[in-house]
Amino acid sequence: MNMDEQQSDPEAARTLAVAAELRVSMSKLYRRLRREVYLGDFTASQKSVLTRLERDGPATVTTLARAEGVRPQSMGATISALEAAGFVSGAPDPTDGRQTILSLAPTYLEARKAGRTALEDWLFRAIRENLSLEEQEQLAAASALLKRLADS
Repeated sequence: MNMDEQQSDPEAARTLAVAAELRVSMSKLYRRLRREVYLGDFTASQKSVLTRLERDGPATVTTLARAEGVRPQSMGATISALEAAGFVSGAPDPTDGRQTILSLAPTYLEARKAGRTALEDWLFRAIRENLSLEEQEQLAAASALLKRLADS
């Protein structure tokens, strides 16, 4: 459905308005949540590597480089910064001593856990302080709908 059709169809126009408002609100909430937790000044590629190691488990520099679509030398620089921050550690590959298997360091896991706890605490307080019980129930229902959208 193109823009003209959306504007001539009241239901489509309403859905478009909801989509725009949701995008703005979600962006504001995302920025607010990021302000609540500070894990360091990491680049997008460093954050991506941390997320990949968290999701996929330990990997070599070569495997990470391939997955991220960069050269192994570039990935090496990314990993060096994460190692210097204490968020990634390496151990020799038991099957190939020339390779190093990289994994998330306990420092990162602790920081991530603390960050998630801080976010949930902020959300808990914000919900309790700003929303009535009826609004909290509406938010719970909306949360289920947002999950469905995210999973689609």
